[in-house]
Amino acid sequence: MRLEGGCYCGQVRYVAEGEPLFKGQCHCRECQYISGGGPNFFMLMPIKGFSYSKRSPRKFSRRDLENAVTREFCPDCGTHLTTHRPGLPAVIVKAGTLDDPSLYGNPQSAIYTCDKQAFHVIPEGMPSFEKLPPQRQ
Repeated sequence: MRLEGGCYCGQVRYVAEGEPLFKGQCHCRECQYISGGGPNFFMLMPIKGFSYSKRSPRKFSRRDLENAVTREFCPDCGTHLTTHRPGLPAVIVKAGTLDDPSLYGNPQSAIYTCDKQAFHVIPEGMPSFEKLPPQRQ
């Protein structure tokens, strides 16, 4: 699978090749800040298949947190494109940045529901987890 996407203003573009390793809906407080209040829809894509095809993003990591994630965003319009979590061998791509967001399909589960707001909707029957789902062995 080849996915292409970028920011709102079109100044930063990426290509993500390979099959999604996981598709989720995150309700953590940090994602609420980034999304403007809603859950964050994302997919884990293989690192080897991900590259920026136009310009480089700006990066941000909180210095006050141990093992903080690094968020990448457009330096012009501010669109949050990806997240990199220490130790995770995948790129966390934001579904809304895909040229064709319908290729995202549906999330497999909701995570960090401990921070879920009353106005967040989790589809009936979808697995949900207070934090991260148990690791597959």
